[in-house]
Amino acid sequence: MKLTNSSWFQPPALLLTGIPGLEAVQIWISIPLCVMYLIAILGNCTILFIIKTTSSLHEPQYIFLSMLAATDVGLSLSTMPTVLNVFLLNHREIEFHSCLTQMFFIHTFSSMESAILLAMAFDRFAAIHNPLHYAVILAPPRITGMGLAAVMRGVLLMVPLPILLKRLPFCKGVIPSHCYCYHPDIMKLACGSVRVNIIYGLSLVLCSFGIDSVFIVISYILILRTVLGIVSEHGQVKALNTCASHIFTVIIFYVPLIVLALIHRFGTFSSPLLHVTMANLFLFLTPVLNPLVYSLKTKQIRSAINKIFSFRGNLFK
Repeated sequence: MKLTNSSWFQPPALLLTGIPGLEAVQIWISIPLCVMYLIAILGNCTILFIIKTTSSLHEPQYIFLSMLAATDVGLSLSTMPTVLNVFLLNHREIEFHSCLTQMFFIHTFSSMESAILLAMAFDRFAAIHNPLHYAVILAPPRITGMGLAAVMRGVLLMVPLPILLKRLPFCKGVIPSHCYCYHPDIMKLACGSVRVNIIYGLSLVLCSFGIDSVFIVISYILILRTVLGIVSEHGQVKALNTCASHIFTVIIFYVPLIVLALIHRFGTFSSPLLHVTMANLFLFLTPVLNPLVYSLKTKQIRSAINKIFSFRGNLFK
């Protein structure tokens, strides 16, 4: 069917969505959202501060953790303006180019996080499989290169997304299903053919999240094989315990991401509430839980936090 100028336009602005059916209580929903943003930003900034100021934490494992924390801060700051605008101020409108900019940063930081999780899996494999050469394998120049590669891959892969969307005509009266701009969601608002966008989006997912997840699984298969070769049961438990925080982070990052992708691909008849729930889980789970998990599970970070608070407590006595 041929589109006419009256049926499509390049929107000056879009109307974002809160939680369908709960518009009357969105102001109350904003309270836990504000708390979660506070935990995500302060928690990850605390991790960054502790790693930077504690010389004993200037090791590959903690440098990668600082990269993860910085990425989580970036992801939180990318979504915070629109999420709080929708829930706290009931201001749903976002300018179209601002929406594309937000979408670019959300997907870029997500891709970076996936790459850093892969780097952390390699770090755990190197530490367990070859502990004597661990510092040589993950020397500072190599760590820096891995971090830069994560950033460059994220930026280069995501730059075409807003460009491909900007060329499309958009239908009037259609609104996104999230409180932030997410590529599959915005793409569905278009009236024209989105075949190129779908093909590129699928290629992007396979080339970033798909490859990363496969290599993370391979890393843990190799880790498990190495651990099973350790003679003592205590040594096996100790080796696996060093991976616990990372495994948890991988699960809370990839599971909501996969479910959200499946909903957008196949969930035409699924509940709007499911869309919103999985979208918010994808946004909040890793930035909020990562600093809590690593603070509780990592003895060195927990000790550094205790030292800082005990030192400040002594100052105020």
